[in-house]
Amino acid sequence: MEIRPILSTLSRHKTAAALIVLEIALSCAIICNALFIVSQRIEVMELPSGIDESHLLEIGLSGIGEQVDADARTAEDIATLRAIPGVENVAITNQLPFQSGSWNTSLSASPEPDAQSVNGAQYMFGENMVKTLGLELLAGRDFNADEYRSNEELSKTTATEQMPSSAILTDAMARQFFPDGNAVGKTVYMLGIPITVVGVAKTLLRPNMQNNNRTYGVIFPIRMSFSGGGRYIIRVADPARRDEVMKQALATLEKNDPNRLVWTNLTLEEKRAKNFANDRDMIGLLLIVSGLLLLVTAVGIIGLASFWVQQRTKQIGIRRALGATRGQILRYFQTENFLLAGIGIVLGMLLAYSLNYWLMGRYELPRLPLLYLPVGAVLLWVIGQIAVFGPARRAASIPPAVATRSA
Repeated sequence: MEIRPILSTLSRHKTAAALIVLEIALSCAIICNALFIVSQRIEVMELPSGIDESHLLEIGLSGIGEQVDADARTAEDIATLRAIPGVENVAITNQLPFQSGSWNTSLSASPEPDAQSVNGAQYMFGENMVKTLGLELLAGRDFNADEYRSNEELSKTTATEQMPSSAILTDAMARQFFPDGNAVGKTVYMLGIPITVVGVAKTLLRPNMQNNNRTYGVIFPIRMSFSGGGRYIIRVADPARRDEVMKQALATLEKNDPNRLVWTNLTLEEKRAKNFANDRDMIGLLLIVSGLLLLVTAVGIIGLASFWVQQRTKQIGIRRALGATRGQILRYFQTENFLLAGIGIVLGMLLAYSLNYWLMGRYELPRLPLLYLPVGAVLLWVIGQIAVFGPARRAASIPPAVATRSA
């Protein structure tokens, strides 16, 4: 089919054609970026945490009233929690993935003050925490019993004595210092203090995941003892008994010391779901907006095509009288729509990258991959062809005699 007659016709309806092109361009730009944002959030939501979430419970306590010996109270809590039927292990830590705040620190490969550092989450694990979490070690070992130190003990030491001499790095963090993957036995530095890497964990997410280095982390053998509370992690043998174990654990802690407040008690699966609640709402909203944009674009194409069919009744009748088939009339309108959509999509791609550039600077969004542009183009082309099919089919079915009289 020749394109020149179609372009000639469109040139006589510049305003209507321009509106459709603009609508398609805006839809292309917004939908491409919306789908990209949705894919990014889904990717983050599905990141493995590195811990066995289905078997874990978290209970956080804060203390009021008379304070007691922190190490003794913590040891009592852990011992009584371990005695609950169905509990495999109990440990204490300063933080876990899927929370709003994060303890962070920086390590370097040299003790020099100006040495380049790498920032990661700072985890402090008490005894048995690696086993409790089900953390997978790719290399090295768990901490030895004599490597653990209490945070109460560390608080009374000088600055150079406040850090233990060993640590476990996540694989992503270890490769920043040792690209060959052989980090065990090597030394890294924190504030100039040498720390020996004794193990490498497969992964452990940064608690708040607020930057791109989400799997950078370092684990220290520091027992977080609290005189009035703490963050206890309980590993259950059977996930089906989590609710039962949680009730008994809360009752046990209440019995040990009623002068404490429980500020969190939930499974790690619930913690993950709660952490990503806003992301799920955002994904739903973006998908709804994208769907509405496609619907508005389709309705606009249908409306314009129907209007043009009505305006071109005589032209269609003359073409039919001269021997044009229904298929030719149908292809005419579909080709016309294809051209308009093509122009709109080209402009939409430019707008999509402009919008993405703005989002990169404002919200630290990654660069829009080229893959999303052909996906958006095909989607809009398909929507356009489906939308124009009805009006084009009605135009193709107009008898030549009726079209001539309608003139």
